Amino acid sequence: MEREYDNIPGTYPLDSRTYRKGYHVNMFLMSLNKAECRDQFAQDERAYLDTFKMKEDQKLAVIERRYLDLLKLGANVYYAFKLVSFDRQPPQVMYGQMAEPRLTFDEFQQMMLGGGRPINGNRSVEEWNNG
Repeated sequence: MEREYDNIPGTYPLDSRTYRKGYHVNMFLMSLNKAECRDQFAQDERAYLDTFKMKEDQKLAVIERRYLDLLKLGANVYYAFKLVSFDRQPPQVMYGQMAEPRLTFDEFQQMMLGGGRPINGNRSVEEWNNG
């Protein structure tokens, strides 16, 4: 079932279609709220991820810190902050990696200081595909 916001480029909302597939990755991300879980994850990321019923592509997205892919695989953007915080990185690192095309921390910072992404060419998927 198509939704009105499906046509907005770069938008990966957590809705009823994606929530189920992201449930286990979100449970992992929320586990990072607890110090003992962060310690276990720091000790052996793969072994800790294997305690969750995540799909392999979700585990790899976590290990490789592919934040945009996490969103596409059903992660809640707010929960993804737990991972970037775990790495002691500023949120702009995650935001830049979520941009299409990907931006470095400095590129993202400059874009935002310059007023953000322009609306022209970014209103719909068709504009992206025809741009």
